[in-house]
Amino acid sequence: MAEMNQMLEMEQEGDDYGKVEIAPEVIEVIAGIAASEVEGVGQMRGNFASGVAERLGKKNHGKGVKVELTEEGIKVDVYCSMNFGVSIPAVAQEVQDNIRQALLNMTALEADEINVHIVGIQFENQKAENDLQMEM
Repeated sequence: MAEMNQMLEMEQEGDDYGKVEIAPEVIEVIAGIAASEVEGVGQMRGNFASGVAERLGKKNHGKGVKVELTEEGIKVDVYCSMNFGVSIPAVAQEVQDNIRQALLNMTALEADEINVHIVGIQFENQKAENDLQMEM
C-alpha cells in the first residue's frame, strides 16, 4: 500500500517540458465533487474535523472520499448517503461513472476501482433540519 503523500505522475504526449504530478488529495476533491453532482446523492460522509471546518466556513470537497495508491493502481472509496426513494444501484452506478469520467477528463488518469459505500438514507425533513442547523 502506498502512502498518501506520494504523487501520481501524468502521462504526457508530445514535447517533454518536464513532468506533471498530481497529489492524491486532488483526486479526492475531484471525486467528491463528481459524486455530489449526481442526483440522488444526499450528502457525503465526513469526519468530525471536516464537520468543524465546514461550520467555520471552509468547504471540504474531498469529504467522504478516500484514495489509495496501490501496486494495482488507483483505488477510490466514496462514502455517501442516498436520498430516500432513489434506486440505490442506479445512483451508485452513476456515481462511479461520473467519478471515472471526471478523473479521465481532468487528469488523464483512470481509477482501477471506484467503490461506493452507502452509509445512510437522507429524508427530506432531515435535509431541512440540517440546513437549519448550519445557518445557526
